[in-house]
Formats: sequence, structure tokens, C-alpha cells
Amino acid sequence: MLCDTNGGTLPGRLAPIIQRVQEVFPGAALGIHAHNDCECSVANVVAAVENGITHVQGTINGFGDRCGNANLCSIIPNLQLKLGLPVLAEEQLRRISEVSRFVNELANIRHNKYQPYVGASAFSHKGGIHVSAVAKNPETYEHIRPELVGNVQRILVSDLAGRSNILSKAGRYGIDLASKDPVVLEILAQLKDLERQGFQFEGAEGSFEMLMNRALGRQKRYFQLLGFRVLSHKTLEDQPPQVEATIMVKVGGQTAHTASVGNGPVNALDNALRKALERFYPELKEMHLEDYKVRVLSSLEGTAAKVRVLIESADGENKWGTVGVSTDILEASWQALVDSISYKLYQEEQKRQRGKN
Repeated sequence: MLCDTNGGTLPGRLAPIIQRVQEVFPGAALGIHAHNDCECSVANVVAAVENGITHVQGTINGFGDRCGNANLCSIIPNLQLKLGLPVLAEEQLRRISEVSRFVNELANIRHNKYQPYVGASAFSHKGGIHVSAVAKNPETYEHIRPELVGNVQRILVSDLAGRSNILSKAGRYGIDLASKDPVVLEILAQLKDLERQGFQFEGAEGSFEMLMNRALGRQKRYFQLLGFRVLSHKTLEDQPPQVEATIMVKVGGQTAHTASVGNGPVNALDNALRKALERFYPELKEMHLEDYKVRVLSSLEGTAAKVRVLIESADGENKWGTVGVSTDILEASWQALVDSISYKLYQEEQKRQRGKN
């Protein structure tokens, strides 16, 4: 077992080392154990296999000492799809993205979306010319078919978006739009206007789908805000403040008026909103908030700056992101919360309609 335990070997220096060991131990089965201290562990493993190594050690997602070990989630596809070696059955290889996410969940580590092969960004495309190209031939910007490793192609929407992004995204949501449909231009204009205000739809695909549905007149208004108030009360310097949110919403012809406490103003507002809506929409009990991010958009304006809030929600089956922008962090959070809940309710409505059909 050739151990690059300090992770400092470069791929080009492996061949002579392996050849020398093979001379000293002719016919011996050789293996490699590579660490990632100079970001070369996966490349070292591939180079070693190309030079006759038959045993490979690594870990899922590269977990290990210091900078980690060789990442099996990259090594296995490289050996199988690039070198043509039969490492796993095809159906096993298609589960490698699922395994990667599962191990991260066990370790309570957020999944690295930039990870090759299994990351959410591994097969994502943003620029209009990129999207147009992959629609014609995915190999122009994808080195393998993402389905081979259990991943999917993602079309991101940003201020670089063109018609091809909108059409591709609409197709994924089952919306049939002609390339010259005025709705496409309307969505594109709204998108660019919102992004000038600070909205960002990368990682907020739930909000973008809601934007498309509103433009198409498909967006049902599930509830109407009549007002909310958030109170933060601090009495002792070394104790956290007590926060309470009160909210009034209208669903159909009925009004719900509820209050709830929380760990901070956004959590209290989220709790109060769910409390008001769950008796009308019990399916919201399946939904929970997975991540909450706040980004200051202009540091020059200090505390008066706009903020962008990104929320990631999940319900056990799906995950979706939503976004809100405002100079008021509660208002930005409210926008993202409303989109998140509306997205969940819309998906449930679509599921019921498919069941009827």
C-alpha cells in the first residue's frame, strides 16, 4: 500500500515511484492511499490506477484528516466512466449522489453543491448561450450524462438569462411555452427588473416557479395578509430577548388571528404564520425550514442597506429555495416565507390534480 499520508505528492511524480516499487516487488498487488493536502488526491488515484495499481482506498465525500482523503464519489465515476473499469453495477453508480448526500446528513454537514459529479452545481447552467447549447447537445458543457451518477441537469436563472433559460425551465415544470410567446418576454422582463432590485433566483427556484405561474395566471392566492406585528422585549443584559409575533391572515372568507413566540423575530413570524394556516392547510405540517441566509446588498449604506433573504425549505420529498429583498429584514423574510408556503401548497394542489387524472 503506497501511502501519501501527508498529501503532498503530485500526479506527475507517481509513475516513477510505482514503477520502482513494481521492480522491487514484481507481481505484487499494489494499492494507494492518498490524502488531499495539495488538492491532488483524486488525480493521484486515477494516475496510480493508470500505472497498474489495483487497490484504491478513499472515503465518501473525501472525509478525513486535515484536508481529507481521496473522494470516492469522484474516484468511482472517474474509474468507471472515464477509464472504462467495471467498479460498480450501473444501478449502483446511479445511487452515488444519493449516498453522498446521505453520508453528509449523518455527519450533519451541509452538502457541497460544488462537488464534482454529485454536487447540485455539477451540471447546472446559467448563461443563455450555455443553456441554448446544452438544449441542442448536452456534451457541449457536460462531460457525462448526469443521470449516470444520479444527478440532474439544472438550468439556473439570473440576469444572464435569455429565452432559452426560460423555455428550458418552463419545460422542466411542465409548462409549454413557444419561443415567441409574449409570456416569455414578460417573465424575462420581470426577472431582470427584480434582479436589478437585488433579487437572486439561483438557489431560489421556488420563487422563480411562482413568478412564472403568476405571469401565466396559474398562481392561486392561498391566503391574504391582513397584518403582522413582531415585538422583541429585552430586560436583562446577559439574557436573550423574548420575541413574540402576532399575525392576521384571511383564507377564503375566514380570518385567522394568531400569536407565537420564537428564537428571534423571523422564527416567531414563521411560527405564527404556520399556526394561522395549518388549520386550513394541514399539509404544511410536513414542511420545515432547512436553511436561512441573509446577505447585505450594499455595505456602503450600512444598517440602511437592502438585504436579501434566502430560505431553503423541505417536506421529506422535495427541497426548494425562495427569496425576498427589502431594506427591512422582516419584510424580506416575509416575502421568502410566503413564496415558500405558496410553493408547497401549489405542489400539493398539482399532486391532487394528477391523482384525479
